[in-house]
Formats: sequence, structure tokens, C-alpha cells
Amino acid sequence: MAATPATVHAVPVAERAARTAERVLRAVGDGRTGIVLLGITGITNAAAALLPDGRELLRSPAYAVLLGLVALSGVAAVAVRAPAVWREWRRPGSVQPGAGALSAVLAPADVDRARTMLAAAGYRTRVEHERGRWAVHGVRRGWSRFAGMLSHLFLVGLVLGAAVGAAFGSETVFSLVNTDQALLDAPRPGFSSAVRLDRFEAEFGPDGRASRLDTSVTFLRDGQPVRASVLKVNEPGDFDGYLVHPWTYGPAARLRVTTLGGSPLLDAPVPLESERDGVPVGSAELPSLGLTLGMAIADGGELGVSVIDGGGLVDSALLGPGDEVRIGDVEVAFGGFDAWVTFMSRRDPGLPLLLASGLALCASLAIVFWLPRRRVSVRPQPGGLVVVLRGERFDRPTDELERLRVRMSNGL
Repeated sequence: MAATPATVHAVPVAERAARTAERVLRAVGDGRTGIVLLGITGITNAAAALLPDGRELLRSPAYAVLLGLVALSGVAAVAVRAPAVWREWRRPGSVQPGAGALSAVLAPADVDRARTMLAAAGYRTRVEHERGRWAVHGVRRGWSRFAGMLSHLFLVGLVLGAAVGAAFGSETVFSLVNTDQALLDAPRPGFSSAVRLDRFEAEFGPDGRASRLDTSVTFLRDGQPVRASVLKVNEPGDFDGYLVHPWTYGPAARLRVTTLGGSPLLDAPVPLESERDGVPVGSAELPSLGLTLGMAIADGGELGVSVIDGGGLVDSALLGPGDEVRIGDVEVAFGGFDAWVTFMSRRDPGLPLLLASGLALCASLAIVFWLPRRRVSVRPQPGGLVVVLRGERFDRPTDELERLRVRMSNGL
């Protein structure tokens, strides 16, 4: 008799696809995968900080894909573990004696009383009957495990927020004197957000320390004033997604420079942004004459002005406020000292994600450590009930076991 060939049942395509998707999801959500991706992200950020054109690396499509994989890993880690946590919370499982478990033997009681006592203690309970014996299983604060899982996702959010800020944020530094204005970022078509310095007021105590540094500014859009603000130390302004900090300050010299024939060459405050031998110094170019003006604050509130050409020093003079003198081939009028302020304008698109993730991470960890999950099983044995209690790996719930023992012994 000929053998009948065995029938091979093909696995449906949809089922194979589901199995493959589950394996991929578990692989992506594995903790080791997440650690590797976070490590690659950290190395990339470090390289971007060290390389001259590192910011371009952070703006590349490959880096965007890497950030997407980091986010996907965090979501997958939660998605893989969430069903088991949900099932355990809604349908508590058996707790077995062993390492990390606490046990106690109580007076005999029936199943209804054991279940009632656990429910009164805040446990979600399930009664199990098997082979003529019963057991009551319970879980308290099972939802706190979701907080623990989500903390991994919030940690990923911190990394993504920092990475987005490093890749797509900007930082611009510029100096202004009174009535000057500047864009808050590098010039580009359609960008018109700007700030104008209106006034800088400083007060100093007897020890020389500043007691008040108030920078009055006006924020502009399309050249039109939008809002006036007073920026103080540790109180930056915000405008169109930018944080604007007064960073440093110093003196400026109000100069009017003309040719001997009266043609204007310069009429503006000149910041004395540098320092030489503890003295503020600055310079201004006069390109039409091929000259450079060098300035330094002298004793007595005077301003030392030097005229320099390609061959070196041409002439110099000391000017007090209101003085006007000829220096070389130019007339220089000194109107007095003013102030300049250096601003730092920062835009960080990852800051909202960074802040939200940080707050959520703190909240989730607080739940995990201060409201940990507890699991318990109560089973009858000859002469009484045995209670087996487990906490989390970082938790040894001795007080909780005593609370249950007292409650069940007193019938409360």
C-alpha cells in the first residue's frame, strides 16, 4: 500500500506578518537596543560639538533617522510591556515564596473574609479555585508600573529634546548702543524679529558690585515696535520663540568725526569692547581716508584718541566731554560716554519637549519610588492562612506585611 503524503498547512500571510511585526517590535523595544541607540546619539552629539562644522552633522537626514529610531525604541519598549502590566493589574496573579518575598502565618479564615480584608486594604483581588483548594491573589497600586515604564519614554524625551535643540537651535551674540537695533538671528528671507536698545541703567554698591542692571529694550517685527520690556539679571526677555539675555556691558564713546572741510565721516557711539592693561579700549575705521581711530579711557574721565594710518601713529589727543580738536587730518568731537550692551539671543525648539519630559520623568519616578506596586497571595494551610507579599526589587515591604497581618487578625 502506498504511503499517504502528509498534508502541510500553510500559515496565512496575515499571521506571518503579525508574528514578524511582533518580533521586530520586541527587538526594537529591547533595553539593549535602546542603550545602543542612546550611545550612538551621545557620540554623535559629542562629535558635533568638537568638529568645526558639527552643527551640519546634526542637521543631516541620517541624524533625523537616528532620533526617530530612539523615539521608536522608547515607544516600542512601552508597547511590548504594557499588555502584561495591564493584565496583571486587572487580573492579579499568584505570588510564590522565594527570594525577595515576605511571608506570615495568620489565624484561619474563609475565602470571603480573606478577599474582603485584602479589598479593604486597597488591593484589587481575584479568587482562584483549584483541586478543592482556594487562594486569593491581590495587587495594590498596579498602575504604578505604568509610571515606571513611561519613565523610560520620558528619558528618551529628554534625549530627543536636547538633540533637537542642538540640531535646530540657534545662538546669536551682538552688541548694541542706545537706539541701535539688531535681528535676533542670522538674516534670512522673511525674518524680521529684532530688538532695539532704548536705555541701560546701572547702579553699583560701595563694594563695586552692581546692585541694578536694567536694560530697557523694544522688540520689533517688520520694523514696527511690538512690545517694550525691561531685561534684568536672570530675567531674560522672550519674543517670537527667542530668549534674549543681556550678557555683558561696557562704556561707549560718542564721537563725531569730520574732514577738515566739514564732510562727516562718523557720528555714532563707538563701543570700547576690548581691554588693555585694565583700561577699556576700542577702535573705529575711517575707510575713505585709510585711517583708524584708536580710543582708550584716560584718568579723570577723559578719552584718549589716536589716529593711525598704514605707517603707524599719526597723532593723538586727550578729549573731555564736549571737546572738539583736530587730530591729524580730521576733526574729532567727543560728546561724552555712553553704554553698550552685548545680547545673547537663543532659540531652542527642543526646550518644550525637554522641559515636559523632565517634569514627567520626575513625576513618574516619584510614583515608582513612593507609591510602589505590591502583590500578595493568601492561601489556607493546616492551622491558618499563609500570606506571601512581594514589593518591587528596590522595595522590602515589611511595614505593609505588618499592616496586613494586623488588619486580617483584627477583622478590619
